[in-house]
Parts: sequence; structure tokens; C-alpha cells
Amino acid sequence: MAKQDAPKKKLRVGLIGAGGIAGTHTDNYKKFEDVEVVAACDVSEAGLQRFKDKYAIPNTFKTWQEMLKNVEVDAVSVCTPNYLHYQPTVDALNAGVHVLCEKPLAMNATEGAKMLAAAKKNKKHLVIGFQHRFEGRTQVLRKAVLDGFFGKILYVRVQAMRRRGIPNWGVFGRKDLQGGGPLIDIGVHALEMAHFTIGSPEPVAASGQTWTYLGNKPSDIASNWRNWDWKTYTVEDLAVGMIRMKTGAIIHLESSFAAHIEKDLWTFQIMGEKGGASWDSASLYHDDAGLMLNSQPGFVPKVEIFPYKMRHFVDVCLYGRKCEAPAEHGLMVQKMLDGIYASAASGREVKIK
Repeated sequence: MAKQDAPKKKLRVGLIGAGGIAGTHTDNYKKFEDVEVVAACDVSEAGLQRFKDKYAIPNTFKTWQEMLKNVEVDAVSVCTPNYLHYQPTVDALNAGVHVLCEKPLAMNATEGAKMLAAAKKNKKHLVIGFQHRFEGRTQVLRKAVLDGFFGKILYVRVQAMRRRGIPNWGVFGRKDLQGGGPLIDIGVHALEMAHFTIGSPEPVAASGQTWTYLGNKPSDIASNWRNWDWKTYTVEDLAVGMIRMKTGAIIHLESSFAAHIEKDLWTFQIMGEKGGASWDSASLYHDDAGLMLNSQPGFVPKVEIFPYKMRHFVDVCLYGRKCEAPAEHGLMVQKMLDGIYASAASGREVKIK
């Protein structure tokens, strides 16, 4: 935006949580002339001071309640561990503030439904931090779905797999604070982009299994991320799940922090009656002229997904842009995660209500 076209109104933003992901949010907010980052809060005094110094935040607080009470903000980014998504979001919405909540929506779908209800009650936007739906390859495959390339979609295989990538920072290994491990941390991203691509159908049932066999033990295996806190590690290393959609389609999800595989995987495949696709190569598979053909687009849009996510949120709040990552999608994804974990605990398929 040119200086002579300076915005008449700026979105006044507060950060709930001042850790690493909050820095990524703030780095992007600072690029926008129509945004002013006016406040931040975090329980860590030292972390909050570092954040304040780095970004010149004028108002800092220990709690989000203090921030919402003492500073006028139009919107907040919720950048906290999963167990602190629900209450800050609901409190902000009840204070008349728009919310961008990092994934997953909440610890469970019960919390998520209350968050959606608060947004509806207060007529405020609740946007979920699902940036991978904006990726160029995702958009290519979504367009193919809309154009009917696949025919009836039958099966989607989703993989968010690390060979050895247990986070050695934060609370990612604590089920009481995160709700789970790779399934709810990285599996959620791959699941949501695949689910979005096929049209966000309603899930009706799930089955799954989880295993913990490496993360809860000390290890001297050479890897990029070593010395995680294995003594407090209570999440799964590997999770698999199968989710049945109302359309009849099946999504099969594999997610791991640690698994004995050749290499890390981050992709999904679509199989339909008329065609198929692979996300990682943006390849399309179909039959034509008596042949089995593999096709690739001549152009795949290059999208900086995190800046897009942040700009999208600002535009939704300030200018009434249609939300491309609605909370309703976040709730469906949360229900699928809940279903896999519930099935793993019970040993049977569970219905998704």
C-alpha cells in the first residue's frame, strides 16, 4: 500500500501467548500498514520481556484477562498450547474481539462447539490457523475436485510422518496440555488440507489406533531433534485412523513423531471413480485414449501460506472478506481427531455426532 493510500482504520491486534508461533504471527502483522500490534500477554515474564523488546509492544500483561480488560483490541491471535485455546478464545469473543486461533481448534470437540457458539452469539469472527489449505498444490487439487475430475471420491490417504521428529521444546509431549501427540499436532494440518480439498464432507464414524514405544524412553540415536523430555512424554509416537464420511468416502490418516520409515512424509492421495491425484507432486491420474495417463499442471501457484493466512484474517476482520478457514471446518476436523483417539482407547469404531 502506497503511503498516500494509508488506511483510514487499523486493526488493533493483541497476542495471547508470546512464544515462537506468536513471533511468526507478529512478523507478518508488522508487514501490514493496516494493522497495529498493541498488546501481548504470556505467563513467562522473561519470554514476554523478550517479545516486548523485539517487537516494541507497548502493552504487556501476564494474563489475557488483564489484556482484554485494559487495552482496546479489535482482534487477537491465540498462540498458546492446545489446553489454552478454549478459554482465551471464548473470553476474547465475549469481549467483542475477533479471534485467529492456531490449530487445532481446541482440546476436544466439546470445547470447540462452545467456541463456535461464542462467536455466533457475539457476531465476531473465529478463524482457524489452517494455512495448508492455501498452498498452491492444495488449490490445484481443489479445483480438480470442483471440476469433477475425480468423479465420486472413494478414498483419501493422508500422511504426516516423521522418522524421528519428537519436539524437544514446549509441551508437545504432554497429553494433559496438548490433548495428544503427532495426530493433533501435525496430523491435524495434513488432515485438514485433504478434507478441505475433497469438499469438507461431514464425518460420521472413526476407527484408529495409537502406539507409544520410542518417545517415553531415553535415546542416543543421532537425529535433528534430540534430548526431548522423555520422562514427561505421555503422547503417542504413531497414530493411524480411518474416518468414514457421509458421502461414503474414506479418509485414512497416518501420523508420527517417531516411526521406522525411510523418510519423512507430508502428503495425501485421492482415489476416485474417474481419476486420482498425489498432493506432493500435484500429479493427476486418469484414463484417456485407451491409456492410463499421468498429468501434471503446467503451472502451480506459489503461495506463501503463512503470510496469506495472516493477510486473510486481517481482511476478514477489517473488510468483510469471506472466511476461507471457518471455525465450522475446524470443528469437523476436531471431531475426526476425537473419534480416532476415542476408538484407540475403546478398541472399536465410534460414531461421530
